[in-house]
Amino acid sequence: MATGFVIRQNQYYDSVFLMSVNRRISEVKGVQQTAVLMGSPANKQLLKDIGIQDGPIETAQPNDLIVAVIAESQAIVVNVLRRLDEWLEAIQENAPSLSVRTLEDGLSQKPNANLAVISVPGEYAAREARKALEAGLNVFLFSDNVSIEDELMLKQLAKEKGLLVMGPDCGTSLIGGKGIGFANAVRRGPIGAIGAAGTGLQEFTSQVHNAGSGISHAIGTGSHDLSGKIKGLTTLTALDALEVDQETRVIAIISKPPEASTLATLLERIKTLKKPVVGCLLGIDTGSLNGKTNFQPARTIDEAVRLAVALSSGQPASTSEVLSTEGLAVLQAEKKGWSPEQKYLRGILAGGTFCYQSQQILHEAGYTIYSNSPFDQNYRLANPDQSIEHTIVDMGDDYYTVGKPHPMIDGTLRKRRILAESHDPQVAVLYLDFILGYNASMDPVGELLDAILEAKRLSKQRGGSLTVVASICGTENDPQVLGLQMKMLQETGVIVFCSNALASTALCQLLGKG
Repeated sequence: MATGFVIRQNQYYDSVFLMSVNRRISEVKGVQQTAVLMGSPANKQLLKDIGIQDGPIETAQPNDLIVAVIAESQAIVVNVLRRLDEWLEAIQENAPSLSVRTLEDGLSQKPNANLAVISVPGEYAAREARKALEAGLNVFLFSDNVSIEDELMLKQLAKEKGLLVMGPDCGTSLIGGKGIGFANAVRRGPIGAIGAAGTGLQEFTSQVHNAGSGISHAIGTGSHDLSGKIKGLTTLTALDALEVDQETRVIAIISKPPEASTLATLLERIKTLKKPVVGCLLGIDTGSLNGKTNFQPARTIDEAVRLAVALSSGQPASTSEVLSTEGLAVLQAEKKGWSPEQKYLRGILAGGTFCYQSQQILHEAGYTIYSNSPFDQNYRLANPDQSIEHTIVDMGDDYYTVGKPHPMIDGTLRKRRILAESHDPQVAVLYLDFILGYNASMDPVGELLDAILEAKRLSKQRGGSLTVVASICGTENDPQVLGLQMKMLQETGVIVFCSNALASTALCQLLGKG
């Protein structure tokens, strides 16, 4: 393995342009990992995390371009870096010209706007968000790498002005039926949602739609909102907004575990709400939350959907995620094809919430799961690229997305990981998630089909059989079309489920514990 980098001083590019350059470089044969980014402190730390550090990188400034390459040989590294100007010029020539470059430009064209969507490098994001708040705009802050101090400052300012800050690192919202960021095509309806994670909100809103109900608004908060430092400022503001919203009859909250003091504050506020609240706080014992006034806890996102739909319709909740007799038979038939040495699960996921919920369900079934984003911190992978026994990896983690498109947009990195895992003769089960919707890949299944087929071929060649399980988050109204994506997987021999929780339940059965 060889590494190399170049630094271009005072050569600034926006994140969309950088991702285009990175994708071009990553397609070169023999290139294993790339990073194309600006020299901010956060980005330099991300370079350290992938093993790229040097004196010149340490002294690079936020306006300096850094391009780093890890490849099979030094010759490939040299060739890639030598061709950098060629790629920069080619992408610049094809880039569309923009008439709106600043917040002021946008307001001059849309003077009645009340929401600003901000997606700039993290070191500039807080400044732009503050400008938007001071102009009286609510903020959807897609940018990550914003400090916790800046987040607190922005949300306190928003509270003073009666505004909402969705983010930082907010992947999804649905406001008045309009999706922002990664969002699915769902009907309007009586259920309002608040979510700290984008894929968690996508799963909840898609399942509500597929259950025949609909969403009034879905408000993303950013992953740190329920921390001890932020104390749920956006979540509490969102509760206030949904309480007075005439279309909303039931409110659902989807999140990883809040900090204890923040959870106490949240439950106190829920007591006074005039509308019922369903809470899926992944990883928290639901028994400890039972009996709280006006609050119904849910163990999984699927259960949160059932409870919310039942409360909004006045009908009893439907049954839980139980596999059918036919489904169990399919799983047992799959296991018969395994060789004696096949015994491990490898999950290669695009959704961080799915990575966490899968681990929770498997943990409850008695399994130890290693991860780069672990449910149990004792089982954090020392090297995210190296699986250990049962492993589920969040490929949307910063380690993998530094200077690269998110795996929901581009499946290249997941394809490589599938092929890498396929060479381990002990792997019995491969688990993948596919997330549909606006701004996601237009063919997420198609991007990975060749890798899936090759992985199954290699396993068969060794005398075994690789079981591939997939979950799909989406609706028939999404641009990618749920039914079409499912059919493509099924025709390839993949066992497909319409929820992460149900797929994870199937994984428990495959591995031997119900």
